[in-house]
Amino acid sequence: MFDGYDSCSEDTSSSSSSEESEEEVAPLPSSLPIIKNNGQVYTYPDGKSGMATCEMCGMVGVRDAFYSKTKRFCSVSCSRSYSSNSKKASILARLQVAGKPPTKKAKVLQKQPLVAKLAAYAQYQATLQNQAKTKAAVPVEGFSWGNYINSNSFTAAPVTCFKHAPMGTCWGDISEGVRVEVPNTDCSLPTKVFWIAGIVKLAGYNALLRYEGFENDSSLDFWCNVCGSDIHPVGWCATSGKPLVPPRTIQHKYTNWKAFLVKRLTGAKTLPPDFSQKVSESMQYPFKTSMRVEVVDKTHLCRTRVAVVESVIGGRLRLVYEESEDKTDDFWCHMYSPLIHHIGWSRSIGHRFKRSDITKKQDGHFDAPSHLFMKVKEVDAAGEWFKEGMKLEAIDPLNLSAICVATIRKVLADGYLMIGIDGSEAADGSDWFCYHATSPSIFPVGFCEINMIELTPPRGYAKLPFKWFDYLRETDSIAAPVKLFNKEVPNHGFHVGMKLEAVDLMEPRLVCVATVTRIIHRLLRIHFDGWEDEYDQWVDCESPDLYPVGWCQLTGYQLQPPAPQSSRDSQSSSSKQKKKAKSQQYKGHKKMTSLQLKEELLDGEEYSFLQGASDQESNGSASYYIKQEP
Repeated sequence: MFDGYDSCSEDTSSSSSSEESEEEVAPLPSSLPIIKNNGQVYTYPDGKSGMATCEMCGMVGVRDAFYSKTKRFCSVSCSRSYSSNSKKASILARLQVAGKPPTKKAKVLQKQPLVAKLAAYAQYQATLQNQAKTKAAVPVEGFSWGNYINSNSFTAAPVTCFKHAPMGTCWGDISEGVRVEVPNTDCSLPTKVFWIAGIVKLAGYNALLRYEGFENDSSLDFWCNVCGSDIHPVGWCATSGKPLVPPRTIQHKYTNWKAFLVKRLTGAKTLPPDFSQKVSESMQYPFKTSMRVEVVDKTHLCRTRVAVVESVIGGRLRLVYEESEDKTDDFWCHMYSPLIHHIGWSRSIGHRFKRSDITKKQDGHFDAPSHLFMKVKEVDAAGEWFKEGMKLEAIDPLNLSAICVATIRKVLADGYLMIGIDGSEAADGSDWFCYHATSPSIFPVGFCEINMIELTPPRGYAKLPFKWFDYLRETDSIAAPVKLFNKEVPNHGFHVGMKLEAVDLMEPRLVCVATVTRIIHRLLRIHFDGWEDEYDQWVDCESPDLYPVGWCQLTGYQLQPPAPQSSRDSQSSSSKQKKKAKSQQYKGHKKMTSLQLKEELLDGEEYSFLQGASDQESNGSASYYIKQEP
């Protein structure tokens, strides 16, 4: 194992789609005012007058549906972009290194119609497409995960939390104290030489290393990606004929370095001998360019379209919609995303589908095999099952920081449901979205109340604070049975405060520095460092859009750094007061007992809800609710 040390003085050189057409759109009720923008028709339920123009993208729309109190922007995306461009015009939202983030808090209780947000989002995407040829993403300069973690004493989520990421299922017992062989940078020899180092701290894929022999001296500690090509198990130099040379700073400490290494490394752990091979195998992705898939239409969430895989980076797919001639109309998602499916999926379950104008496949394009896609759990819909009109709570796919009052609008095959957000739906159902019955993004009535999460009531609903019992009675509707929801909670390993890299699902091409700020069973609240809380997103603990620290470096994907300190300091005191008021509101809701919920919501069914565990106690195998046997 240590024969490589004997050759340290030698001059050894180093080695280097479906044919089903889209469903007919129902005619708009004559009682609703109609607003036409860019050739598309949108309805505005309450008929309030007044128009506004977005200062970012130029979209004209109903003033009351615009974002923020000042009504200057049509969407959160445009608000972000404007605040960024005011500092550096060439940088798009969340890509900037400088720029002041928006400080106006979105109204949570008075939410703009989803149809207006859809229109704004479509317009914003069109703006991005027009700018794509002239504006490129600005490289991240100056950000270092190592410095960021060291200077703030942060903790990162372990690789084992991310089963979909490279090495997520075969990370083993790599931990602090493991020894590795790495290049020796404290050396004046003209050739590349190596030395042994120990892991002092782990942060995702990244490890803080200290050369053997430095004891408690951290002056030459350095960060390195454990899955990188320059890290090897102890013994690699001996088998590869590479020289082991002690760092120049400590070369004088011992006369017999070979004996020192034998003493220090006896009984120590190192990487498995096939570690690099496992890394390579875990970074092989079955999806290939030119494969055709069905993916959600980002401008009309109620339907899917055919798209073609343009590129694959770390398992993330850049999909270009088949009708996009200049290949700028794209959509980013992970290969295990629930938003993509095999060709023919929509027809098989009864989902709306936009038939392509392209009558035959283009040369070289081929359908992705169905076995490549993530399988959903089989469900038994023969007995008691979800029905149209049932109420529930659901994460709003267009405002992922909000869990909203929602309704099942259509029951599809294979356990899929079409869901709409109450009070914010388009008349033609174009903003319905599809969740599977086992999705961790839908919840039974009362979930937010029990877990002290702010529930977003229907837009325009006057009886506040919102009470499910009153709402169900007023709408003459029933709650979806609790027992139909997914109650599995894996032992995921996340804790509040852990750092990670997360996709901004409102701009899915961006992967950002992020933090876990809340844990409710399997639900994680993801905060994007340097940005206000209104941009937080609720994400499942097994989401393929979460990655360990160092994932971007490992795969070559661009990481978006936190907003600068000056921007963080600029958050107004009024925003902080609002946050404090909201937290007090949550505390007030906690007083409602499980007995009251049983009486009001479940109308005599023998169910009781577990009181919301604290964020620190939510990690573990449990269920949201337990049925009491008579």
